[in-house]
Amino acid sequence: MAVYLADEQADAVDAEDLLDLARYVLASQRVPPEMEVALLLVDRDTIAQLNATHMGRTGPTDVLAFPIDEPGETPPDVPSVLGDVVLCPAIATEQAPRFDRSAHEELRLLTVHGLLHLLGMDHANSEEEREMFALTDRLLAAHADAVAGR
Repeated sequence: MAVYLADEQADAVDAEDLLDLARYVLASQRVPPEMEVALLLVDRDTIAQLNATHMGRTGPTDVLAFPIDEPGETPPDVPSVLGDVVLCPAIATEQAPRFDRSAHEELRLLTVHGLLHLLGMDHANSEEEREMFALTDRLLAAHADAVAGR
């Protein structure tokens, strides 16, 4: 599983942990190992601009997901890109206390959330939201257990 991370903002983050988490989530969701994903860490202005351009919404947000290829959609000899997850650590830091989480815990949750969006999950209605957030919680807990067992 090729997961890339580009950090284009000033907040300190544990990039290796986010990469490890992303690889774990993608493997557990049986994403073909030849697929690529990019995690992009950006500042408030950048994510606000992306939010306006792609979502038609004003202001910064915490995470945006841009799916490209679906698993199994691309022929074997063609590069396959699941998509990009754009995260704003500054927003994660700002909103974490509302959910009684640390900034890093919030950023981890947003990483999983963005990856699940790339895989086609959504939270447009309450049932989808329950499913998506329950899976997010299970994946975060399972990853924590896997790391503790190393």
